[in-house]
Amino acid sequence: MPRQVDYYFSFQSPWAYVGHRAFRDIVSTYDLEVNYKPVVLVDLFSETGGLPLMKRHPVRQRYRMVELQRWRDKRGLKFHLRPANWPFNARLADGVVIAAIESGLDPDRYLARGFAAVWEDQLSLADPATVAKLADESGLPGKELVERSEQEAISAAYEQNRQDTLASDVFGSPAYVLDGEVFWGQDRIDLLEDALKSGRAPYSSHV
Repeated sequence: MPRQVDYYFSFQSPWAYVGHRAFRDIVSTYDLEVNYKPVVLVDLFSETGGLPLMKRHPVRQRYRMVELQRWRDKRGLKFHLRPANWPFNARLADGVVIAAIESGLDPDRYLARGFAAVWEDQLSLADPATVAKLADESGLPGKELVERSEQEAISAAYEQNRQDTLASDVFGSPAYVLDGEVFWGQDRIDLLEDALKSGRAPYSSHV
């Protein structure tokens, strides 16, 4: 029985993009089963004390730009620090992930393609035709999933993911939850691997 990890993210998040390939490497190495849980970041921030980027102090905004450059080099990526079509409403693109899962389809290739589309190709994931094309290129039925993404059932699942974040003590993207232990941020991926490698019991805030 493979171990499971809950993966909270949004296409809005540069850090989810930066860490996605490294995370998938760990998933493959340790044969993990991934529960994909896209979330609305604005809502999550407001409920857990975080701030949207433009409301953060300029010192924090400047430091973020430095960190993006560091991690771009570290991960061997090539992406725009300020892509033309960001920020955007990720509801449609995130919803396609949920619609794919509910159809019994693997969304991983679409995730990888979607992250690259935003940060490397500067495409708009708020555009239905673009999202459908990306899904098609990832081996998914794009038009069908885009249409399903707009349905109330998908909105309800999206809302459930938000509630799951709060119940799991998740407050940002990306977050990886293994046996109830939260690893927040793509810079915690090494710590996630350490936990998997050692087989230790999960750490808890209740000590």
